[in-house]
Amino acid sequence: MTEYKTVENAADDFFVEKKSKFIGYVKPVKTQDEAISFINEIKAKHWDATHNVYAYVLRENNTQRYSDDGEPSGTAGVPVLDVILKSGVSDVCVVATRYFGGTLLGAGGLVRAYSHTSKIALEAGNIITMAECSVIETAVEYSFYDRISQLLADFGANITNTDFADNVKITFTLKADKSADLAAKLIDISGGKYTLNVVGTIFDKVK
Repeated sequence: MTEYKTVENAADDFFVEKKSKFIGYVKPVKTQDEAISFINEIKAKHWDATHNVYAYVLRENNTQRYSDDGEPSGTAGVPVLDVILKSGVSDVCVVATRYFGGTLLGAGGLVRAYSHTSKIALEAGNIITMAECSVIETAVEYSFYDRISQLLADFGANITNTDFADNVKITFTLKADKSADLAAKLIDISGGKYTLNVVGTIFDKVK
């Protein structure tokens, strides 16, 4: 897999349905241990909640897990997981915390409430696309800095470090299939004066 979607950061959101409070928590995770740790963290934070439902999807071994945590079977964990899958995200864990408000929602009401909890959690975490990226370095004179900054922006590069010394050394990530085009463009606009040095590959956010 050279590209996948996940959430950018841990986040949460909530809503109230017939006096029941639903809180959706989300976090990017890469392993089952990270997912379980996050679930336990939320359970400890909301030890007094009526339910702490969860679901997570990992690229590792194509893992999918969920729990209704005491809600009627199929009305909680499955809807949370279903929203994750339909959103196309992976390496993500969602915990849906419920404080019962005294009014039964019924099976259909629970499915809708937990689906919405998962949806708002994912939205709060900001869904992004991760892709296989080249880690690239280049060094230019100060007089060329504005031009290369614009060039990198045009190609959607993520600048990770800029070192202002005798010249300007820039480290950035760029979707791997764009590297050759960027290298050619840089040689063209600099008259062959500047080149790129690919030092590695990672998965990184792409624009």
